[in-house]
Amino acid sequence: MKLSNRVALITGGGSGIGRASALLFSAEGARIAVADIDEKGGRQTVDAIQGKGGSAVFVRVDVSKAADVERMIKTTVEQYGKLDILFNNAGIGAPFVPCEEVEESFWDRTIAVNAKGIFLGCKYAIPVLKRQGGGVIINTASIAGVRPRPGQVVYSTSKAAAIMLTKALAIELAPFKIRVNCINPVVTDTAFLEKNIEASQLEGAKAAMLSTVPLGRLGQPEDMANAALYLASDESSLVTGLCLDVDGGRSI
Repeated sequence: MKLSNRVALITGGGSGIGRASALLFSAEGARIAVADIDEKGGRQTVDAIQGKGGSAVFVRVDVSKAADVERMIKTTVEQYGKLDILFNNAGIGAPFVPCEEVEESFWDRTIAVNAKGIFLGCKYAIPVLKRQGGGVIINTASIAGVRPRPGQVVYSTSKAAAIMLTKALAIELAPFKIRVNCINPVVTDTAFLEKNIEASQLEGAKAAMLSTVPLGRLGQPEDMANAALYLASDESSLVTGLCLDVDGGRSI
């Protein structure tokens, strides 16, 4: 098993990429802290892991709030005695809106979750990882942070921030044996997508996005979970500061 005896904390673990990663990490031997603002979804992930004989605990968190994130890290360490892998996966999407129509409050919330949320996770996990002599941080960014689409200025900016935060921390934390990498998913076929596109326009939007992906399909949560597993495991022991494009070639 690739993650035997590891403890992994996964934010946004109640659905989509987070849930797929939690299930895969558990199958590879990790004990899992499932963190999410959605208590129902988070507990469903925990139940699924435990149903397969794995170990998991749920922690409710709003990643944009420092007190919540500090408690999340503390709860994980209290439950399992350590923290080896932090997967900052929680994020929110955005409808396609011209810049001049974006509400300031929406800008603030998106940046708070997609960028500040990663910063806070790192802020409170890093002291633990330093004391332990190393560890792994993985962040979910997006190919939108590299190749934006029209009408996605807020989302793309938040994900570009996540990418640079990853690179900056990789340099800062390398002397402490803490590796920091991120995943840049292409559009992934989850409920996350459906929340941000009107039902009547969903199939047309999917077709339009699919036309820009050379490999000819949208991402699946399992695609991103497999990438995260590589970055979490010793197979990537010399990899840090990498932004892994899991995008079917869209970034080419």
